[in-house]
Order: sequence, then structure tokens, then C-alpha cells
Amino acid sequence: MSEFRRDPIIGRWVIIDAARNFDKNIPASESYPKDVSNCPFCCGNEHMTRPEILAYTDEKRRSPNSKNWTLRVIPNNKPVLEIEGALKRRAEGMYDKMEGVGAHEIIIESPDHFAKASSVKSAYYENVSRAGIDRIKDLRNDLRLEYILFFKNYGIAANAVFEHPYSQLIAMPIIPKRVKEEIEGGKKYFAYKERCVFCDTISQEISDETRIVSENDLFVAICPYASRYPFETWILPKNHNSDFDCISAKELSAYAQISGDVYAKLDRVLDDPAYSVLLHTGPLKERNLQYYHWHAEVIPKLTKTSGFEWGTGLYVNPVYPEEAAKYLRESK
Repeated sequence: MSEFRRDPIIGRWVIIDAARNFDKNIPASESYPKDVSNCPFCCGNEHMTRPEILAYTDEKRRSPNSKNWTLRVIPNNKPVLEIEGALKRRAEGMYDKMEGVGAHEIIIESPDHFAKASSVKSAYYENVSRAGIDRIKDLRNDLRLEYILFFKNYGIAANAVFEHPYSQLIAMPIIPKRVKEEIEGGKKYFAYKERCVFCDTISQEISDETRIVSENDLFVAICPYASRYPFETWILPKNHNSDFDCISAKELSAYAQISGDVYAKLDRVLDDPAYSVLLHTGPLKERNLQYYHWHAEVIPKLTKTSGFEWGTGLYVNPVYPEEAAKYLRESK
């Protein structure tokens, strides 16, 4: 029989239905071009992108937009939001609108076109995370902006346009509904119990052990109790912190280590799945929140949304998170 489960953070219900089928072998890169010479993200093709915003290099002297970089950040060529302009908030009768102002950037994670998150070294993740921190600190200075979402799509099924490894960030003048729901849920829980709901979740998951995927001294990766998707995995810092850009060098190293372990486990168990990664951090203008906890959500693309889910807002997950965590935890 299926089972309803309630998310303790935002109060959302999901249905766990193990009788439903899902395909755990959706290939991540089934139809990308074999000829990579025209990839705009590859080293030597810097002229094919907009001028870089940030670049990391091992060279003491490097000309902007030239070779010999280890990571580049560039504006998206077809941005969802543009950095130039004023918001111009206004009404149109009963409706509200404003200009599409914000920032949409691409983090080219490596000059290696075929680098895979499941097989690279921890320094790779440190590099990408450090770039995210640098961009948050810079974009905080833009008073028009309220929130930054970092995300990564990997594979055709996750709508990744390029095979070359890349992440994206979108900075926006609003706080997205999903993040606002998490913040409000955390605030209500804190008002009632005077504790962070994320911290309590971490404590219970470490005590229960059944949904733990990976763990080190500073981070834990879990399949959430009310997982929306099969093999959905969250990575959370054990020390309370609402702001991703405030983590220490030691935490950055531990986050890189556990990230690599999670991706390697997903690769082994699900045979190189397509997935999306969402990094939820605190709003730009609200620092050190007692009731919110930054975290990363890794979502393999193994199911498709149905009419029932669209119509009700209820997610139907065909895999119990306890079983998913066991498969991942025990993979070698």
C-alpha cells in the first residue's frame, strides 16, 4: 500500500508508492554532438562566449578571455534576466509587474569537456563552490537583488544544453516561492520550539541512520523523509549556517568531499543518471537567520511529472527514501 508523508519544513505532503515503475537507467548524455571542437566552453574557444566575469588560473599573468584557466564565469548568452536597467515596479490594473532585471551567469567548471562530477577530485568541487561564494559576495552589492539560486543540470533528461560541465546562477529581485516557503516553515518551527527545523532534522537522521547516504565531520547527506523524487539526496552542514558564502575553508573542503562521494554513489547505483542540483541559501538582505539552514538538493531525473501531480501539487515517489539511501550508502 502507498503512504502519505509530510515534509516537516514546509508542510508539503508526498505519496510514496513503491508499486509504481520508474526507469533508473535514463542515460545522461545520449545525444550530445561527438565533435566537441565547436563547444563554446572549451579552452581555446573563449572568443565564442561573452567576456568573462571571473576566471581562476594557475598562471601568474593571464590576459582576460584567453586560455590557461581552471574555471570561468561568464554571462549567459541568452539570459533569463539582464543586469542592466531599473526594476520599474508598477501595476496594470489588479496585476503587478516589473522589468526582468537580475543576473544570469554560467560557471564553466573545468576546461576538460568530459570531466564528470562522479570521478573528479575534491579540489574540483572546492573550485566551483569558491566561485559561487565569490559571485554571491559581489552580487550582494547590487541593492536591486534579493536572492541568488545556484543550480546545475547534468544530462539531456535534465535539460543540460551542453555536455561540457557547467553550473548556473540566477540573481533575482524577488525571493522565490519555494525558498520563501522553506524560510516561513523554518520560522514557524523556531517560534514553537526555539530550534532550527533543519538542525533537528540532521540530529534525527544521524540518530535513525536509515536515510543517511554519506557523512563526514561537518556534513551529512540524506534521502529526505518526505522525498519528492526517487533517490533525491540533500547535503546539509552539521553546523547551523543560513548563508552559503559564510562557510569556512575547512567546511568548504568537507563539502567538496561529501559532494564527490554523493555523485560517485549516484553514478554507481543509477548508471550515470541525469540530475539537477539546487543550492538553497539565505536571502541576500537577511543574514545569519536562526531558523534557516543552507543546503544542496540533488535530484536524479528518473520520473516524469503527471497530471495528478500538476493538478494537486502532490509528488508521487516510487522509491522509499530508506531503500534509496541503503542502495547509495552501501554502494562501492
